[in-house]
Amino acid sequence: MLLRSVVLRDPRWLLLAVNALLATAAGLLLPAALAGAVDAALGGRLDPPAVLRLVALAGVELIGDAIGVVLAAAITARGTAWLRHRLTTRLLALGHPGRFEAGDAVSRLTGDSAIAGGFAVLLVNLGISLLTAVGAVTALALLDWRLAAVFLLSVPLALLLVRSHLRLTADDVATYQEVSGELSARLLDAVGGLRTIAAAGRADQEAARVLRPLPRLAAAGVGMWRTQARMIWRAGLLLPAVELAVLTAAGFGVVAGRLSVGDVLAALGYAGLGMAVVGQAQVLTAVQRARAAAARVAEVLDAEPAPAPAPADAPPGVVELRGVCVPGALHDVDLVVPAGACVAVVGRSGSGKSALAAVIGGLTAPASGQVARGGSVGYAFERPALLGGTVADGVGYGVTPDRDRVVAACRAAQVHDVVVRLPDGYDTPMADAPLSGGEAQRLGLARAVVRDPQVLVLDDATASLDTVTESTVEHALASALPGRTRVVVTHRAATARRADLVVWLAGGRVRAVDAHRSLWEDAEYRAVFG
Repeated sequence: MLLRSVVLRDPRWLLLAVNALLATAAGLLLPAALAGAVDAALGGRLDPPAVLRLVALAGVELIGDAIGVVLAAAITARGTAWLRHRLTTRLLALGHPGRFEAGDAVSRLTGDSAIAGGFAVLLVNLGISLLTAVGAVTALALLDWRLAAVFLLSVPLALLLVRSHLRLTADDVATYQEVSGELSARLLDAVGGLRTIAAAGRADQEAARVLRPLPRLAAAGVGMWRTQARMIWRAGLLLPAVELAVLTAAGFGVVAGRLSVGDVLAALGYAGLGMAVVGQAQVLTAVQRARAAAARVAEVLDAEPAPAPAPADAPPGVVELRGVCVPGALHDVDLVVPAGACVAVVGRSGSGKSALAAVIGGLTAPASGQVARGGSVGYAFERPALLGGTVADGVGYGVTPDRDRVVAACRAAQVHDVVVRLPDGYDTPMADAPLSGGEAQRLGLARAVVRDPQVLVLDDATASLDTVTESTVEHALASALPGRTRVVVTHRAATARRADLVVWLAGGRVRAVDAHRSLWEDAEYRAVFG
């Protein structure tokens, strides 16, 4: 169980428990010390040891509480970091396409991990509350067994309240966590497309889409807080009722001469301490939230990467697809890409171009069919994610080449002149590199070139370049990677014209494979380019 691992992996919860026990012991001794001081004062005598004992116990309790806050924060932080590390490792291992939406993954990584990471602290708090209650009942019995008997009459009702609270909050807490993740996923999508939303004037409609799950979130939150409020007011009624019953029994004890006035004050204090568990409504709710959060984290940790069968062998540079299907994208695709050829993939939006490129490049495993590929693959995207500490690291990401290879790749991608003008050249931090969309695309091309692949897949990777620069880049790539196979997803007729072959997709199927000049005679093909 994940929560059990969170508790056991960090033994500092034992220090927290010991510290809490000392503070609790001081708190349990306080009423008795107060009783002694009060009796001495009522008897008209000064008892310095009793006063010092009272002050010392109060000091121990205060210092223990302060140390407990620091330890609790450290334990929660360490548990959260451990969960986030495991979660990040698993999310990356699940590969592409991700099993979980980006916003939902971020929600689990940030929110759920933090909630589940504090479970050990919650357990210690609940355990101390139970020990406090047991200690209070024991102290009442030492004062007068009748007081303990009166108090114990309230225990079944207190347990019923706790059980009812845990049962009623379970579903609401789980729903709250789930819908929070859904909201995060929608919000992340919207933030990523802010420019498109603004350009289309769809801000109101997009806001409505993002906030559509909000009523479910509100309903779960209201249900959770309503249950907690019900617990609080019932506990608020139960506590004074128990105190009144204990006070009445203590009054009879005073009349009978079994108890002193100070003992009555002590009995009231112990009655309040004994009801500590019932007053822990927030902690009980937090326990339920931790369990729900742990379930969401465990869902990711238990997920297995989709099986990715290794491609069949093919001659160097050759790619062959036989009966390839990708649900919702490609249907029974048969295709042979000759070694050393430049192949353009064209089609209307939604025709399956990027899906075909992903299958050829090995980023997506087909649901059925077979892929044969000869040699390594380099991949460049329309919007490359440039990772790494510096520009050089970003270009060499995943292969750690020497500087000469990085520079050569950047020259081939026609971006070397841009890089050398940066403040620190190739050592410029990637986060500080002011790159336009076209410059970022060319760095992405350089990252693909530096891998020296047998097959180079360009998924609309030159869309931000003007036609002249695109042509220059293509010639430079052909020179830098002579004889290599290139698969280029494009929306431009000029790019398709320069290719050796054109794969024309329509509705996820290969409609034709031919030279651009031959296909151009078809009016529907010309319409693909607008």
